[in-house]
Amino acid sequence: MVREKIIVTNREVLNKICIVSSCGGHLTEVRALRPVYERYEHFYVLNDRTLLPKEMEGKTYFVHHSERDWLFFMNIWEGWRILRRERPRLILSTGAGPVVPFALIGKIIRIPTVFIETFTRVQRPSLTGRIMYYLADRFFYQWKPLKPFFPKAVYGGPIV
Repeated sequence: MVREKIIVTNREVLNKICIVSSCGGHLTEVRALRPVYERYEHFYVLNDRTLLPKEMEGKTYFVHHSERDWLFFMNIWEGWRILRRERPRLILSTGAGPVVPFALIGKIIRIPTVFIETFTRVQRPSLTGRIMYYLADRFFYQWKPLKPFFPKAVYGGPIV
């Protein structure tokens, strides 16, 4: 269900998507959405170096890994530079932390953000989800028990 609802813009032509993710499970989740975004020009932003699948090579930026520390401010600077250079029309993420500075910069330069609370959060929201609920232009959750935490969000069902 989430796949059909994600990319909705106000009569704008969607020409580029910035996909922000941490490595591991979050990256696996956001890559499960490839059938939705692969028809658009897109690039990735990851918070750690990792082996990349062939289709991600040459279109992935790596930012500093921040654990709620001073590197958050470095991520804001990196986000500013990347978003100004690439000029995407949408930021898409399933988490975790690196999406927050990108969403903040996106608000400033008017790039909407779509956030999907991670599949692993069934009963209680993640810290990133609790923050992104207020920053994201579109917010989806994957498990019905999260509805009380995100009353204005959209339930989309599991994506993986």
